[in-house]
Amino acid sequence: MAKLTHLNQKGEAHMVDVGGKPVSHRIAVAEGSIRMKPETLDLILQGGHKKGDVLGIARIAGIMAAKKTADLIPLCHPITITRVEIELEPQPADCSVYCRATTETRDQTGVEMEALTAVEITLLTIYDMCKAVDRGMMISNIQLLEKAGGKSGHWKR
Repeated sequence: MAKLTHLNQKGEAHMVDVGGKPVSHRIAVAEGSIRMKPETLDLILQGGHKKGDVLGIARIAGIMAAKKTADLIPLCHPITITRVEIELEPQPADCSVYCRATTETRDQTGVEMEALTAVEITLLTIYDMCKAVDRGMMISNIQLLEKAGGKSGHWKR
């Protein structure tokens, strides 16, 4: 993957010029999970949380975050996102919720940061909504699974 930033003649970081790159279809997939107490997962699954639909609200937060990535990461290019999909799968066997985010664009740079940001904010939203009943939740294993498009082509973990 090409560097998104480099140093100018003064040694200062700045955004890389992607203006000369061709527009192409680009996709990225990222994942992560949040572990919690069994009672916390039960509360989420039964829809009994007093703040509302935890997974539904977290999904919307992840979509919103993907769209705001360039506002959060200083040297990240603002891009037009054509699709964000957030999949949330409760995992009762290990008392966790698995999150997978897929982002797509037709642009001059990739959507990896948007997919990773979507996962992180989705999981942070679950934490925020449930912290009153379980402060020991643990977010982990956030990683890029796959990216396709652009000069560097297809990459898969």
